[in-house]
Amino acid sequence: MAAAAIPPSVAKIGKGVVRHTRLRPARNAFAYKTWFLMLPMRSWRHTPVAGLKRNQRGWVSFYDTDHGDGGPDALAWLEDVLLQVGIQADGEVWLHTYPRVLGYVFNPVSFWYAHDADGTLKAIVAEVNNTFGQRHCYLLTGPDLRWGQELHAKKTFHVSPFCQVNGGYRFRFMQTTGGPSQAPRTVARIDYDDDAGPLLQTSVSGVLTPLTPNSLWRTVMSMPLLTLAIIARIHWQAAKLFWKRVPFSTKPLKSAPHD
Repeated sequence: MAAAAIPPSVAKIGKGVVRHTRLRPARNAFAYKTWFLMLPMRSWRHTPVAGLKRNQRGWVSFYDTDHGDGGPDALAWLEDVLLQVGIQADGEVWLHTYPRVLGYVFNPVSFWYAHDADGTLKAIVAEVNNTFGQRHCYLLTGPDLRWGQELHAKKTFHVSPFCQVNGGYRFRFMQTTGGPSQAPRTVARIDYDDDAGPLLQTSVSGVLTPLTPNSLWRTVMSMPLLTLAIIARIHWQAAKLFWKRVPFSTKPLKSAPHD
């Protein structure tokens, strides 16, 4: 059956895979099925997303306080970040993120995609959370920003106790618009190089379909304990690294909210 075309500002569900490979000192790799949301935050100011509660309790819900500076309007925070560095992005702002499930969420990383009114990609913000309850954002932009471009950021935030805060990230984001017989897809890749060279290769990818009450319900039923699964897998992989005697560090100092 042909995939239905998705208008530009229709919220979407992404169903796909998270991949993670550690290259040294002990190799460790995994791939897990996952699902996530792609939310048109500017459109959502005026038009509710059917089936998804906002700042209200529900089986699946979105809370603004889970993003940015923890304030009541996550989009306003993002707009202020862009304004501070002189970025004009008056088009749609998409947020690739996990929702709360049964009131709980853990987002290892969310991605904000800010566009101009003509659809030109103007900025990407990678919003990173660690298991110590801290959050940090990396602003990625430039005069020739485009999909598929490799973007760079110096690592300044402690994410894993099995990695030091040095080196930098290489980001690459890809999206397809789909067609009459193919649904849109998204890929976000983050590779981490420390001072000794390439260390981690990670990605999250998925097929995007319109978010409706029925599609959200079917997706939730296919993986009802999303947040629990994310947290359990993080701890399981950490245990494997510990058993492999990968060096680790303790809780970091508080980081600045964004670079």
